Amino acid sequence: MRLTLRVWRQAGPDDPGRFAEYEVPDAEPEMSVLELLDALNSRLVDAGEEPVAFDSDCREGICGACGVTVDGRPHGAAENTPSCHQRLNGYTDGDTLRIEPLRATVFPVVRDLMVDRSSLDRVLEAGAHVWIPSGTAPDADATLQDHATAEVALDFAACIGCGACVAACPNGSANLFVGAKLRHLALMPVSSFDRTPRARAMVEASEGEFGPCSLYGECSRVCPAGIPLRAIAGVNRERLRAVFKRR
Repeated sequence: MRLTLRVWRQAGPDDPGRFAEYEVPDAEPEMSVLELLDALNSRLVDAGEEPVAFDSDCREGICGACGVTVDGRPHGAAENTPSCHQRLNGYTDGDTLRIEPLRATVFPVVRDLMVDRSSLDRVLEAGAHVWIPSGTAPDADATLQDHATAEVALDFAACIGCGACVAACPNGSANLFVGAKLRHLALMPVSSFDRTPRARAMVEASEGEFGPCSLYGECSRVCPAGIPLRAIAGVNRERLRAVFKRR
């Protein structure tokens, strides 16, 4: 099928940017959004033109690098699906797709569809400390954790840090991301030792980088890891706990 693509082109952070229109005459329904961009870039390179820059890594939906905005929606039309798994089977011959970067003030455009998501890294760096007893290595069963708690922790740990939740929120909030990290680490036996200072540091860093929660839940509908909305409640829960706890 023939698809028309309106793709955001921006030479660098200081360039105003613009939409450029291209046609891909040989798109297939089973293609992903990234494979569609691959097909476009192949044609551009053959024509001696500059290919479209976009982030891509594993293409298995677990690295978080691939986020773009398709027709105004982070990642694409399908809910809870990363860009690399968004298929074209919902489009028909002659349709037009608008592809642009993840739109958020905290994600400045680096080039074309690539954005700088280091604001998320700074939140993680603020809480990147784990208290571990020194001495010989403990036995494998020395630190116990029940299965149910471990499963909940793994549900929150599934966050891949793609930034779609921030781009979907009209306030540019990262509470789904921050809450997932805080709850995951709070539920793990070793990392829970630093629960209080970590909560203080990560919440402070988040408030300095991102906006407040919009309370609409757009974030959970675009999250490719399916992080539940209760992760947002985890931000306030950990914040309040840190107020009344020394450790």
